[in-house]
Amino acid sequence: MSDRKVKTSAPGKLMLFGEHSVVFGHPCVVTAVDRRLSITIEENGEDVFVLDAPDLGLRAYSKKITDLAKDDLPKEVAFIETCYKLFLANYPQKKTIHVYSKNEFKSSYGLGSSSASTVAFAKALSEFYQVPLTNDQLFDLCYKTVLRVQGVASGFDIAAAIWGGTLYYVTPSGKYLQNKIVEPLKVTNLPIIVGYTGIKADTATLIRMVQKQQQDQKKVINRVFADITLLVEQAKQTLKQQDWPHLGLLMDQNQHLLRQLQVSSIELENLIAAAKSVGSWGAKLSGAGGGDCMLSMPSDDGREAISAAITKAGGKIIEVEMNAEGVRVEQLD
Repeated sequence: MSDRKVKTSAPGKLMLFGEHSVVFGHPCVVTAVDRRLSITIEENGEDVFVLDAPDLGLRAYSKKITDLAKDDLPKEVAFIETCYKLFLANYPQKKTIHVYSKNEFKSSYGLGSSSASTVAFAKALSEFYQVPLTNDQLFDLCYKTVLRVQGVASGFDIAAAIWGGTLYYVTPSGKYLQNKIVEPLKVTNLPIIVGYTGIKADTATLIRMVQKQQQDQKKVINRVFADITLLVEQAKQTLKQQDWPHLGLLMDQNQHLLRQLQVSSIELENLIAAAKSVGSWGAKLSGAGGGDCMLSMPSDDGREAISAAITKAGGKIIEVEMNAEGVRVEQLD
C-alpha cells in the first residue's frame, strides 16, 4: 500500500448580483469567501471507496466501486460519490481511496458547501492519481457532477470555488459546456456585511419555481432577467471603481427585482429592513432566496450599527472575508 496522501481545500461563495437570471444564461457577479472545506485522500488498499465526513455525521461510509452513484444516495455523499464515478469513467484507476472531509462553515449557511466539497475532491483526485486537470477541466467535471445530482445548475459556485476572487460569470451552454465566461474582477476590498436568517434554503426547489414562472409568464420574467443583467453590468464596473454608495443602490435595485421573482422571504426582508433603517447604502438577499444569507453595504462609519440591527432582527452575522483564494493543494506527500 502506498503512503501517498493529498489534502486540498476550496472556498465557499456569496452571490453578489444576478441570482436566478444566471440559470437562464445571463451574467452574474460572485465572490469567494474565506470559509473553506478541505478534502484529504489516502489509498486504502481495499476494494471499496471509504468516506469519513464527521461534520455531516458520516463515519466509515463505504461503497464498492462498481456500485458508485447507484440507487438513492444520501445527500451528504451524493456530490463526492458522483464526482468519483465520473472521474473514474474518464480516467480509470486501480487504487481505491479513503476520503476525509472537514468543513469550516455550516452547510446551512448557503455558502456553497456542496460545490466547495465537489471542487476540493476533484482537485484531490487529480493530484492523488496524478492526472493533471486544468481549471476548465475541473469545472467541466464538477459542473457535470452537480447537474447529475441536482438536475439543475448554473455553475457560478463551482467557478468561485475553482478560480476564487470576485468573478463576472456566465453559465455554459450546450453539450460541450461552451460559451462559459469566467472573468476575474480586480477588487481589493469588499466591505459587505453578511447576515444569516437561520433558515436553510432549498436551492433546487427555488430554481425550479422560477423556471415554472418563466414558462408561464415568459415575457414578464424575461424582462426581469434583462433588468437584472443591466444591474450586473453596472455592478461589474462599480466594483472596479469601489464606489460603495452606488453599489448599495444597485443592491437595492437587484432586491426589488428578486421580489418580483417571489424568492425573498419574511426573514430576509426583516434583516434587509433592519440594515436599511440604520443607514445601510443597500441590502439584498444572496443566493437562491427563501432563507440563507442577506448582504448589506455599510456606510463608512455604519458597520457596528448595521450588525447590531441585523442581530436584533433575529439574524446572525457571518464573519467572512471576501475575494478569497480558489481551490488549492494544502498537502502533497
